[in-house]
Amino acid sequence: MSGKVYFIDMRATMKESFISKIGRLMDAAGVGAVVEKRDLTAIKVHFGEAGNSAFIRPVYLRKVVETVKRAGGVPFLTDANTLYAGTRSDAPHHLTTAVQNGFAYAVVEAPLIIADGLRGKNETVIPIHQKRFEAVYIGTDIVEADALISVAHFKGHELSGFGGTIKNLGMGCASRKGKLAQHSSLSPAVGEQCIGCGECEDHCSQSAISIVDEKARIDAEACIGCGECILICPNQAISVQWNQSIPIFLENMVEYTMGVLANKAGKALFINFITDVSPACDCLPSNDAPIVKNIGVLASTDPVAIDQASADLVNAEPALAGSQLEANREPGQDKFKGIYPKVDWEIQLEYAQKLGLGSRSYELIKL
Repeated sequence: MSGKVYFIDMRATMKESFISKIGRLMDAAGVGAVVEKRDLTAIKVHFGEAGNSAFIRPVYLRKVVETVKRAGGVPFLTDANTLYAGTRSDAPHHLTTAVQNGFAYAVVEAPLIIADGLRGKNETVIPIHQKRFEAVYIGTDIVEADALISVAHFKGHELSGFGGTIKNLGMGCASRKGKLAQHSSLSPAVGEQCIGCGECEDHCSQSAISIVDEKARIDAEACIGCGECILICPNQAISVQWNQSIPIFLENMVEYTMGVLANKAGKALFINFITDVSPACDCLPSNDAPIVKNIGVLASTDPVAIDQASADLVNAEPALAGSQLEANREPGQDKFKGIYPKVDWEIQLEYAQKLGLGSRSYELIKL
């Protein structure tokens, strides 16, 4: 069956602002059926890395919060800590970055909760019994929420071609251990920058790290893949081993999305903002010029249909002058493969459909 995807463009009038249209979009997509009275409702959003400005505007999130409250829910904005050592790798830095980027309570009118806790270890194991994973590791506060609203910034991504709902859920809701499992099947690697300071050895909960000849050495058998050493290292000498092929990575991400939605049947709504369509992830400490114009916002209860529709809408546009997009610039050409020609982004949608998460076939309903 085709998934229903609701769409608003960027136009506004004196009678109805663009922000007001966001509420009408959520109503049309069925937020009233997803959020019931007193539901603790996780609004999963990317707060943006320090230095990045392409993330969704906080005032738009305030309308999402208002609409959830009107439906009777108790909303909170949430994300999980990052695997890499940026400005969102633990809860204090993550919350500070979120507030500095405008997601303060005074603006969004909802509390901020980091779903996987102080250091990214507050996780719940969700059995899924799939090809890549028997079980996945999801931020506990997202699992325990009664309802879930995914609010994703749709943009290019260096590993998945684009990042939309599926990435916002599969990668964004995973604990740090879950993120590492998606990116790499091995323990982290120690680089030449290592000076043997011993910080990683002191912090390893499994005693999997030792200092040998003034260099850190990781015991792959003892390592549980929590990724804490990546954050602890003061010289950024420890990193993920990017050994996975793109198809495997995409399937891993989809299986994690399946885990996120395992206890949210009928209790999840997905929103994609196709605005400031930057060529790379909001995790970067900067953002390049958008590759196409601002298109609008989509909402659906089908995570596959909404990502397919978003990709189609972007690809239907001509490229903007002055962006990094040099190939596939014409309307109808694949903008994401123009930026990342080695990434077959369709794999994530094909696999998600195969797992029964939704349908690539959709009906686009313009409001």
